[in-house]
Amino acid sequence: MPSPSYRLRTLAVFIIQVLLIAGAFALAFLVRFDFVLTTKYQQTLLVLLPALLGIKLIVFWRMGLFHGWWRYVSMADLILIFKANLFASLGFVTYAVLVYRLQNIPRSVLVLDAVFCFLMIAGVRFVTRAFRENYLPMPLSKRVTKTRVLVIGAGDAGQAIVREIRQNPRLHLNVVGYVDDDVKKQGISFQGVKVLGQQDKLARICRKKLVEEVIIAIPSATGSQIRGILEKCQEAGVKSKTLPGVGDLIDGRVSVQNIRDVDLEDLLGREAIVLEVERIRAYLKGKRVLISGAGGSIGSEICRQVARFQPDQLILLDNAETPLFNIERELVEHYPDIPLVPVIGDIRYRARVEAVFHQYRPEVVFHAAAYKHVPMMEFNPAEAVNNNVRGTQILADAAHESSVETFVMISTDKAVNPTNVMGASKRAAEIYVQGLAAKSRTRFVTVRFGNVLGSSGSVVPIFKEQIAKGGPVTVTHPEVTRYFMTIPEATQLVLQAGSMGKGGEILLLDMGKPVKILTLAEELVRLSGLRPYEDIDIIFSGLRPGEKLYEELLLSGEGIAPTTHASIMVANAAQCDQDALQEKLERMYAAARIMDRPGTVTILKEIVPEFRPERAGEAGSREV
Repeated sequence: MPSPSYRLRTLAVFIIQVLLIAGAFALAFLVRFDFVLTTKYQQTLLVLLPALLGIKLIVFWRMGLFHGWWRYVSMADLILIFKANLFASLGFVTYAVLVYRLQNIPRSVLVLDAVFCFLMIAGVRFVTRAFRENYLPMPLSKRVTKTRVLVIGAGDAGQAIVREIRQNPRLHLNVVGYVDDDVKKQGISFQGVKVLGQQDKLARICRKKLVEEVIIAIPSATGSQIRGILEKCQEAGVKSKTLPGVGDLIDGRVSVQNIRDVDLEDLLGREAIVLEVERIRAYLKGKRVLISGAGGSIGSEICRQVARFQPDQLILLDNAETPLFNIERELVEHYPDIPLVPVIGDIRYRARVEAVFHQYRPEVVFHAAAYKHVPMMEFNPAEAVNNNVRGTQILADAAHESSVETFVMISTDKAVNPTNVMGASKRAAEIYVQGLAAKSRTRFVTVRFGNVLGSSGSVVPIFKEQIAKGGPVTVTHPEVTRYFMTIPEATQLVLQAGSMGKGGEILLLDMGKPVKILTLAEELVRLSGLRPYEDIDIIFSGLRPGEKLYEELLLSGEGIAPTTHASIMVANAAQCDQDALQEKLERMYAAARIMDRPGTVTILKEIVPEFRPERAGEAGSREV
């Protein structure tokens, strides 16, 4: 039941609408006759007014003009007011023609009434909004000091942020201006806020306007652009926040809620990835999708990205209970209409995997479950091959036998000329999947990419923890270089790649330029408001077991070719003797079962001839 305050407000709106409609009609007569009305036209006005009020009030009510908050009026409301006024005016004209044949009713009055009514109905709303945003004082009990904010970027994103700040006093933000490099925008006001200059004047503007916080409202900004802005903010001694990149703003809508601190991902970001959304939707929408390793860093993000495309069902497979619980709870909250099936299960348990495929009949599989920590797998090769190779084989066999449409395996650049057990185990899994693709109706696609920023156990969380403790930050070697992607970036391209492969290929993601781990450490220290080597020391601990200085993305002889997507390349499918491969795999699994470490590694070398543990630490990079 509506509250008393709501009913009172509706009554007030009704009375105001009556007065505005009557006032617009009277003004139309006065303007038409130069503000001198004869008795005849006074009578005409009074006779027509009840019908005019009845028609317009009914139309306005039906079209929702008695609802909504005037303080938030927008262009969409303006269009609605125009339509409602147009229909109401046409209805009144029809009434005047049918009932009075327009006798003693000047046609110009009907036109003027429509114009004045629109201007007054819309005007009172915009005046209300302007008054509340600019002049209505806040109660003394709620007054707080507002943070003085400068917005970088006067485009759509920047204007959306300013609009929301002006409409919501509870944010306690005061926008003092924009900074934008577009020469045409200099000195112009948007949303009532002026463009004060270009980015090269940022530090000076911050000092002059007493800016306390800078919001970078350029979702398409590259890492180098954000780095330049950040340096100017640090020079001026102001805080900086940013919007996520366009790849993260999935629905394209910008809000103050999206604003966050500048992170390392922003500094290393590249050009925004353009996804072929319709192509991805074509193979995911309405499908039953299974994701192995659903609770992991990559697997959980794949769950979020797949959910955007309205699958018929999401089967979340993981052997870790708590991470699986967390991603299921998140998906239930954000995608309540998508049926979710959380499955506790281990991909190394063939009976369990086959039962899952038989029960839920997935049509698309994303295989993200794997052991990935290089030093850990050096000490546990039996577990590496059992999970990364045998687990992949069991999952791929189940997909083949269940006639799954698409199977996407997540691989790594460490599978190229591997110098460690983890990389070799992933390469062996690649070989098996490629061989199975040659005889299967299932479309098997392997996606190979490098390190992912912020994934569990990666260097970034470790560096942050070390910085929080006051240092030192530990880097293995000053020349260690890696390819990096953000988690959303990598998973979006995985979905894109899954829509492209014909079967058996290895798709390579454009990893951009490799980045020195030392550079990551230095940037993270600066982002923490500290100075590397002064406030926080950086030391070198030496390469770990199985670690390379440089990673590669391509094996010798694989060859690459472009695809229809600029960020994805395809490597030639490898040919292998499946019977010989199966025999080696069985011998390797047998060695792993009895914890024969040397035997396991020796057979892994037979399966992956390019596996050279002795090459760890060598600088043998090949960029693609």
